[in-house]
Amino acid sequence: MPLKRVVITGRGAVSPFGLGVQPLLEGIWAGRSAVRAMPEWARIDGLKSLLAAPVPDFPDKELLPRSLRRTMGPMAKYATLAALEAVKDAGIDQALLATGTIGVAVGSTTGSPSAYEDFYRSFLPAETIGGIRSGEFFKIMGHSCAANICLALGIHGEQWSPVSACASSSQAIGLGYLLIQAGRQRAMLCGGADEVHHSVTGVFDVVRAASLQNDKPAATPRPFDAERDGVVCGGGGGILLLESYQSARERGARIYGEIIGFGNVNDSEHIANPHEGSMARAMLNAMGETGVSPAEVDYVNAHATGTLLGDPAEAAAIAKVMGPSVPTSSLKGHIGHTLGAAAALETIVVLEMLQRQEVVPTLNLADPDPECAVANLVRKLEKRALTTVLKNNFALGGVNAALVLRRLTP
Repeated sequence: MPLKRVVITGRGAVSPFGLGVQPLLEGIWAGRSAVRAMPEWARIDGLKSLLAAPVPDFPDKELLPRSLRRTMGPMAKYATLAALEAVKDAGIDQALLATGTIGVAVGSTTGSPSAYEDFYRSFLPAETIGGIRSGEFFKIMGHSCAANICLALGIHGEQWSPVSACASSSQAIGLGYLLIQAGRQRAMLCGGADEVHHSVTGVFDVVRAASLQNDKPAATPRPFDAERDGVVCGGGGGILLLESYQSARERGARIYGEIIGFGNVNDSEHIANPHEGSMARAMLNAMGETGVSPAEVDYVNAHATGTLLGDPAEAAAIAKVMGPSVPTSSLKGHIGHTLGAAAALETIVVLEMLQRQEVVPTLNLADPDPECAVANLVRKLEKRALTTVLKNNFALGGVNAALVLRRLTP
């Protein structure tokens, strides 16, 4: 049986720019930074990075009923609101959601870190579970986002939850692509979510990978720049509605783009340090699935988080695989590193680039590092003929993932 074509028909977002896809796109195209100082974190002994790109406060009680909120940490709320937007955008009705032909693949780094903190603050002093509410476990379980989406939307199809940190939503999108290709599901809600919390930034601080430019939050992170000094964590949720091409055509759905390749490889060289060879293999595998050559790729959306080791390794891998001329940029300067949400939120922006035929530059890239300049780094908004693009996302622990997306032309 031939593999089914897979297209994207719905987009949903909660980002550091606010609720919805539109605020995300407006913030990106305006060249704004959502990073801000977090002075309240100064109370954490030893934490040196006091920066983040959090989701602005929103009226969750007005948007989600208590029956759903009781099992949701912030990240599950982000994921669920993004899923609701994606479903509405795609024109999927409740009857179709309930058929079992639509599934969910939504990942995150962990369960809700704020819910973990609340749980252990209650448990540890006296080592008692007295007073802990029954809904707390559902906030901290690893598949909290996926499970809560299924509950909120009445999903009866397959539920998956990749837990692979910064590559979680890339793997989720890739998994949805594979499930639809194989005919196991008609459509999939795919993506990821994470939330800003001092313990998450603290992880990067401990491994000396967090930005310390506390006095100038809007100027960091600085992907590919000579003055980059590390990651700034962000929060949010991004969801894409993936669907078979046949299903989308039958429904008369708007198609944002087609997924034509997915590469997912492991790097066993080091559990934390990036390795350009594995990055290159992920890109080559993604292109190789449908025979796309490097010369056919019009743009690379880089993972590039602003770390000392990761950015030059990725730039070298891009130059090695694609050559030195393919336009390349990162979106981390705008919204920070949204971790489990990164690939999904960034893919939404990449799809918009395909629609507008424009390449968004890397924010805060003032002085490219010569080691990174081996790739063609975009530093201003450029009009480009875009048909085929490649999207990279990598994670601590050796995960290297890449997606190839194509614009459908009339």
